[in-house]
Amino acid sequence: MTTAPFPFRSPSGRALALALLATLSTGAALADTGKLVLTGGVSTVEGPAGGGLTPWAVIGTQATQGEKGVSIHTSRAVTDDYALNAYGAAVAIDDRFELSLARQDFRTGITGSALGLPGLHLKQDILGAKVRVAGDAVLDSDSLMPQIAVGVQFKHLGSTGLDGTLQALGAKRSGADVYVSATKLFLAQGILVNGTLRATKANQGGLLGFGATLGGADNRYELHPEISVAYLVRRDLAVGVEYRSMPNKLQTAGRAAGLGEGLRAGDWKDIFIAWAPSKNVSLTAAYVDLGTIVPATTNQRKQRGVYVSAQFAF
Repeated sequence: MTTAPFPFRSPSGRALALALLATLSTGAALADTGKLVLTGGVSTVEGPAGGGLTPWAVIGTQATQGEKGVSIHTSRAVTDDYALNAYGAAVAIDDRFELSLARQDFRTGITGSALGLPGLHLKQDILGAKVRVAGDAVLDSDSLMPQIAVGVQFKHLGSTGLDGTLQALGAKRSGADVYVSATKLFLAQGILVNGTLRATKANQGGLLGFGATLGGADNRYELHPEISVAYLVRRDLAVGVEYRSMPNKLQTAGRAAGLGEGLRAGDWKDIFIAWAPSKNVSLTAAYVDLGTIVPATTNQRKQRGVYVSAQFAF
């Protein structure tokens, strides 16, 4: 997969991109010794540090208190009918603030062809910010206090031939998610547990727009839980599972459009293994189950497949 410069065209997108670059030349010292391997998580498909599917309260990169750091990542997920490429970068300051940029490129496969749009790719830009508000995952590992962070993700879906369909369903192409995460590391036992509660109206993470109004569909924000559990087999190797509850706002709109349950969404899950061959590199592989994605065109198949990701953090 080739990566191109971030195509953020909005003023807010350019401002955040410039802010990411500015932090590398001002403020705290660059990361030196860095964190314990894998305790900063990996990059999610949406940019923030965490697991592959859900953000954690940890602040990414190798930066510790009084330092700043940067990470870049690339990932790919392939299921029965679809494929998703994602890449991005993040900057962390003082192990407290994290800013991230990510681009997703979703190959619609059979669904695009069914809509008369063969070869359709949906591209989403995600601008994220996260701040640690309490606790320290490592320093508080011998107590019950978790690390807690709050974050926001501003998402924009690029214009495609799908615009008319989304508009007919009453879905927007831009939206924002707000979340709070709590991460508890039991260092002596080698166990990490994370819980995230997300306020969102994103359909399939935003790749199918935000909200829906056709047929009286509920267009309000919903709260959805996300859970991760990881076990450190050794200091450079972790295995774990993730679960992410997803909104189902297109289901009612799909019924009103005569599609029955053809736009029903399913929750996301994975079983992953993460390996850090060095403190600056982490590689992740996972078996993913993304539930149903536009089952009207995929014969109700659940979207199961593989996910791979590489992160370079400094």
